[in-house]
Amino acid sequence: MIILQIEHPVPDFEGWKKAFENDPMDRAASGVKSHRVSRLSDNPNYVIIELEFVDINEAAAMLGRLQSLWKKVDGKVMTDPKTKMFEVVDSKIY
Repeated sequence: MIILQIEHPVPDFEGWKKAFENDPMDRAASGVKSHRVSRLSDNPNYVIIELEFVDINEAAAMLGRLQSLWKKVDGKVMTDPKTKMFEVVDSKIY
């Protein structure tokens, strides 16, 4: 499993969440199998998103599309996104 992790501050969490829920990237059609949204406990306007993929090429394509979108909304919905892509090699639910 491949995880595309994105983190960035948002000026207004509820406004950002609404934009995220509108799904402008069509996550399912882009290969996203699941997603997780978190925010810092000491800063609710800092979000961390994890998008799960099976295929690294789909994850890379999504990142490229997101980078194009961010250029249009930077400073309005979010700022200064940071990304990481990694492979999950072990996982267990307790």
